[in-house]
Amino acid sequence: MERILTDKEQIVLDKLTMLFVIDKMEIPLTEDSILDICSIKNNWIKNYMDCKAIIHDLVDSKLLYKTGNEEKELFALTYEGRECLSHLYRRLPFAKREEISAYLQANRLNVKSSQEYSATYSKNDDGSYNVELKIYEPLITTPMFVLNIKAPSRQSANEAIHKWKTNAPTIYEMIYEKLINTD
Repeated sequence: MERILTDKEQIVLDKLTMLFVIDKMEIPLTEDSILDICSIKNNWIKNYMDCKAIIHDLVDSKLLYKTGNEEKELFALTYEGRECLSHLYRRLPFAKREEISAYLQANRLNVKSSQEYSATYSKNDDGSYNVELKIYEPLITTPMFVLNIKAPSRQSANEAIHKWKTNAPTIYEMIYEKLINTD
């Protein structure tokens, strides 16, 4: 029978879980990606608000560092974070470590591309929508490519965003080849 953890023990376990996830991803992650992985898609940290607070507690404790800008903040392990994890990771149950490792191995590229390709839209006074599509290089917080288009409806804007997420590399390559002489 599994023993019930105290609140303090659960917080320590949740922090170790987050450190383990970020370590296994091997790239800095946005706050949204961390929340998505740890709390939304998986139930590794049950409370979404606790998960959000843990990110900032780990930064305050200097186990994570924040890089980037207001538009795109990334979180990664510090040396102290790696040291802490190396000494305490066995406190995470083996089954949980295996589950996390398997999930991240299967979803690493999806997480990476969700951070590299972003898309937003905003409504104009005339009822149309401005759609902003961006491509980021890994570890760089300013976009390397930005495309702004005007969509006639919200449905069209959403459709452009959906297509961007699957076709961004192809679209970028086509535009780059048409505009930049690589000879």
